[in-house]
Amino acid sequence: MRERKGRRVVFWRHGRTDWNAAGRFQGQTDIPLNEDGRVQAQDAALRLASLMPDAIVSSDLERTRATAEALSAVTGLPVALDAGLRETNAGHWQGHTFDAIRALYGDSLHRWEDGDVHVPAGGAETRLDVAARVRAAVDRALGAAPADGTLVVVSHGGAIRVGLAELLGLPHGLWGALSGLANCSWSVLEERRPHPDGSPRWRLGEHNAGTLPVPVTVEEG
Repeated sequence: MRERKGRRVVFWRHGRTDWNAAGRFQGQTDIPLNEDGRVQAQDAALRLASLMPDAIVSSDLERTRATAEALSAVTGLPVALDAGLRETNAGHWQGHTFDAIRALYGDSLHRWEDGDVHVPAGGAETRLDVAARVRAAVDRALGAAPADGTLVVVSHGGAIRVGLAELLGLPHGLWGALSGLANCSWSVLEERRPHPDGSPRWRLGEHNAGTLPVPVTVEEG
């Protein structure tokens, strides 16, 4: 029986890709997991399964789908896809290394990395744009989790970062205070007493975590 009251949302970043290893800005380019990333996803899935998730929703890009499917294989839960959970559309920055972007667009990249919510990454999406669609996707998916349930949201480093800031209600000037997530690490929001209008409120229970006390053992045969 569950002792926790209120829902829990686990934001899980996808596993490693070749572009992660090369320091390239992936954005919405559909890059698959590499072998390291597949191993990371399988290992993390065993740990996240011990949280007894009730639902899984994922960005529709391949690297997140493959990560989510690793958890689906352990838990038997289906994976719902929502394009609202995609990474930032970084326009003409996508595919370039951060060093190359810094050399050409140093001021804009500095402001974007520092958390300026109004800077369009590569001339495309701002952090406010991404946060709004991530929040909407989470709101859509929460209906699949019971009152004391756990929703796992499989997304991307930048999208998770601004989604957390938005859901926590952080002032825009403090969004840069949240770190990103390592590949296949996760952050956990825990539901608090709702706002007067009935909308949920959240607190940050874990951030950029990668271990849990008791992994689930998958038995064969």
